[in-house]
Amino acid sequence: MEAEKQSEWGPIAWAHLSSVRNQSPLIQCITNFVSMDLTANTLLSAGASPAMLHSSNETPDFTPQVHALYINVGTLSDNWLPAMKLAAEIASKFKKPWVLDPVAAGASCFRLKACLDLISLKPTVIRGNASEIIALANASVGFTKGVDSSHDSTDAVEAAKSLANSCGAVVAVSGAVDIVTDGNRVVGARNGVPMMQKITATGCAVTALIAAFVAIDPLQALEATASALAVFGVAGEIGMEMARGPASLRMHLIDSLHGLDQTAVISRVKITTS
Repeated sequence: MEAEKQSEWGPIAWAHLSSVRNQSPLIQCITNFVSMDLTANTLLSAGASPAMLHSSNETPDFTPQVHALYINVGTLSDNWLPAMKLAAEIASKFKKPWVLDPVAAGASCFRLKACLDLISLKPTVIRGNASEIIALANASVGFTKGVDSSHDSTDAVEAAKSLANSCGAVVAVSGAVDIVTDGNRVVGARNGVPMMQKITATGCAVTALIAAFVAIDPLQALEATASALAVFGVAGEIGMEMARGPASLRMHLIDSLHGLDQTAVISRVKITTS
């Protein structure tokens, strides 16, 4: 039965990637300085169109035109936070899906409050590591290793379900197994390689990819999110076959995502339903 459930996901993931390639959704990215390059190139290699636009002066004109919005608080500042909130408000007003990456949410009171304020603006998906999701679910600052997680993804299943139920978003927890839940259903994406953790901004990049997948299937955000996580992981697995270390894996990851075909996706995607 488990194998049957898993086999259903390959075609679903391929359908999402194919739609992104065919529709080339425009994704507004308000993200951190560290991740801009990899985020933009990940979206481009998947077939989406990135727009790294974060000015409050442009947002009222631009955000209504996008297919999805991606907000990442990695290098959060007083100057950027109002732009993030404005973009989220406009996305919600115009019924555009938007995705939040609450980087190091529990590291400081300023950062936690900023993330909670953004969550009040109804993101479609929240994607973070286990420590970030636990901090948000508990609304508390706690021990953190900067942007690294102090917990395994499986430690945050209940926190993720609680957060999803309280805010209405699909919640994804990255880890050795990526957990995705809407508060009721829980699925696990098991693709990827450990070396991906040695490349800065892979988490940021996959959250942007989630935004692209959700842009083309907003009514099935859980399926789109799980598909994006698995597809990115498959690209990492294929890239690792040619890589010699983190730097070359970064290059091969982007190339592999661009070159993924139906056979690779359907045969390699590992998503299971709990």
